[in-house]
Amino acid sequence: MIAIIGPTATGKTAVGIRLAEMIGGEIISVDSMAVYKGMDIGTAKPSPTERMMVPFHLIDVVCPDEEFSVAEFKRLADVAITDIVSRGKEPLLVGGTGLYVKALAGGLNVPLAGPDQELRESLRSEAAEFGNKHLLERLRVVDQITAERLHENDLNRIIRALEVHTLTGIPISHFHSTAGTSESAYCIRLFGLTMSREAIYKRIEQRIDEQIASGFVDEVKGLLDKGYSVDLPSMKGLGYKQIAGYFAGEYDLQTGIDLMKRDTRRFAKRQFTWYRAVPGVHWIDVEGRSADQVAEEIARG
Repeated sequence: MIAIIGPTATGKTAVGIRLAEMIGGEIISVDSMAVYKGMDIGTAKPSPTERMMVPFHLIDVVCPDEEFSVAEFKRLADVAITDIVSRGKEPLLVGGTGLYVKALAGGLNVPLAGPDQELRESLRSEAAEFGNKHLLERLRVVDQITAERLHENDLNRIIRALEVHTLTGIPISHFHSTAGTSESAYCIRLFGLTMSREAIYKRIEQRIDEQIASGFVDEVKGLLDKGYSVDLPSMKGLGYKQIAGYFAGEYDLQTGIDLMKRDTRRFAKRQFTWYRAVPGVHWIDVEGRSADQVAEEIARG
């Protein structure tokens, strides 16, 4: 199979659609946020028109208050792959959650998450101000399994677990439960989309402006009005957390949007570092190139 990976806002979906059209493929979303129903604008899901052009799988799988693990992704992806192949189509993996690709690739040597000193210092400062127990309770919200086995005095491991979840969006317990336990039935060719930091930051700014204009603030309000807690892992996703802070009265809307842009830029920076450590990726500089051109290069490769 072909997997199209890379940092946020590099145009993976557009390239995936064009490639699927070229080779008779269907797309399996490899995105830990796109699985949530009702979270459309902030997760940059393919539009209804795009979904009519090419079939997408593993989008809108669970409600925002339901747990979704790496193991569940692999189970559903296996089913989707079998179905796609049985109909004579080509399955394409498209998305930015690298650990989901790892779950399918089995022995692929993908680093869990490298150290982020800025994030670690921030968490240590938070522990110094509010106490270790406060950080442990934060961890319990996103990774109850790890929180249950750690003591509040084990600050380094608490910080590491929070760091992994912040960097990858996936609890460290899920990684530990799957690491080195399975062999892959798939041969996966990895194509990574990249561009200069300046270009990707500009794309992030533009995309967030478009999301706000498309009603993202109302989308977050609708989720909150339905009773979805800001403490849910889904509601801590990029954009949702920052706009929820506006509705909580923590700051004005413009500040929330600015925080959304800042945190997305920081996320992209971490993704650049994370993906560069993945072996066997054929990197394609997509700056100044159309989705058609990039898809054609992948098809030839």
